[in-house]
Amino acid sequence: MNGLRLRSWSLRRTLLAVLLGLTLVLWVGSAAIVYVEARRESQELFDQSLTETGHLLLSLVEKDVREHGLTGPIDLPLRGQPNPHHYLLFKVRDAQQRVLYRNDAASDIALSRSAPDGLSWTTIAGQRWRLFSLWDRQRSLQLLVAEPTSHRDDISRGFFYRIALFGLLLVALATIAIWWSIHRVFRVLQVSADEVSARTPHELADVNLSGAPAELHPLLLEINRLFGRVRHSRDNEQRFTADAAHELRTPLAAIKTNLQVLQRARSAQEREEFIAALGASVERATRLVNQLLALARLDPQAQEAVLALAPGDLAPLLARQEAQWQALAVPYGLALTVSMVPAPCALDADSLQILLRNLVDNALRYTPAPGAVAVSCGVEEGCSYLRVADTGPGIAPEMHERVFERFVRLGGAQLPGSGLGLSIVRRIAERHGAHIVLGAGLQGRGLALTVIFP
Repeated sequence: MNGLRLRSWSLRRTLLAVLLGLTLVLWVGSAAIVYVEARRESQELFDQSLTETGHLLLSLVEKDVREHGLTGPIDLPLRGQPNPHHYLLFKVRDAQQRVLYRNDAASDIALSRSAPDGLSWTTIAGQRWRLFSLWDRQRSLQLLVAEPTSHRDDISRGFFYRIALFGLLLVALATIAIWWSIHRVFRVLQVSADEVSARTPHELADVNLSGAPAELHPLLLEINRLFGRVRHSRDNEQRFTADAAHELRTPLAAIKTNLQVLQRARSAQEREEFIAALGASVERATRLVNQLLALARLDPQAQEAVLALAPGDLAPLLARQEAQWQALAVPYGLALTVSMVPAPCALDADSLQILLRNLVDNALRYTPAPGAVAVSCGVEEGCSYLRVADTGPGIAPEMHERVFERFVRLGGAQLPGSGLGLSIVRRIAERHGAHIVLGAGLQGRGLALTVIFP
């Protein structure tokens, strides 16, 4: 990795942090809103109570002044209050600012004479107080009532502590609930992960979906599809390897036998015969290996199996190989004809040459002399086609599907072969998006193999 370390992160910790963080933010925001609103309402209640108290005191003083008249201040003691300076202070003055009534806590505290009517704030001995000022209708009496903010602060502080305690309890319960939920979900994921890790190259059964959450099903289904493709690829490779080993055994055994016989040849004529047989065996082995390599290159699992198709025409492809096919047909004693009509389609010239070579070679080798082979291309029903027809033995209808399998050869076939030619043909046709149709050949007999391009 050239010193580079793969950075990993925990989904469990991330979810836990995000959910807890979100819960904490929501609770803090909600608690702040509740606290601010409760404090505002409590201030309004205190102000209302202070206003009502002021009106009540002023009405009592007015009645007392009318009935008795007052010339000096009257102090009203606050019995039962250990610290009167933390309770209400009030004074009643006349128009000449003489004090008529006051409580004993207000005797040594000067309340502002210029206080505005109604509610206001003032500072007394370094402490903030709420002040209410009220005149009677004749503006002959003024009432000043002051209340310390300590009462309000104590209530707000107690309310804050209760909210904080409730919030801590809520966060603790939310932490437990979120942790349990995440743990339960990831426990299911761990079960699925353990089930996947238990698979071996020889045991690739599908992962069980029961008990898994619905959101996990797409991933598990894709894993099962992957296992299916791996099983299919493994089975194909095992079958291919076994069949290839079986098919190669015959030419290799023939080569070994011819070498042993060649070593014991008693004359130059025998030696020449055995050398020719040895060459035929080598040729057969070479052809089989070439077919195997061609099939491996066309395997769907191979990276290079994807063909780059380009617009082209089948007719020039046939024209380039016509002379070679004519030369090959002479030793077999067959008449070969090539009919070319423009047939445009998307194609890969190299792979189609392999397809044609296999079709023509099969037709030449399996058609008895005297016979005929016809290679043609053109357009039928709006589709381009490529056809190779012969007068050979043909293929029984029940074998039409099996002949395209690897190493499958028709019963009774006496000529040497690999059984890979038609498998290669089908693979190349599939790569072109084409399909193959088998039918009757020339003169009402034999085989006609038609590749129809989209």
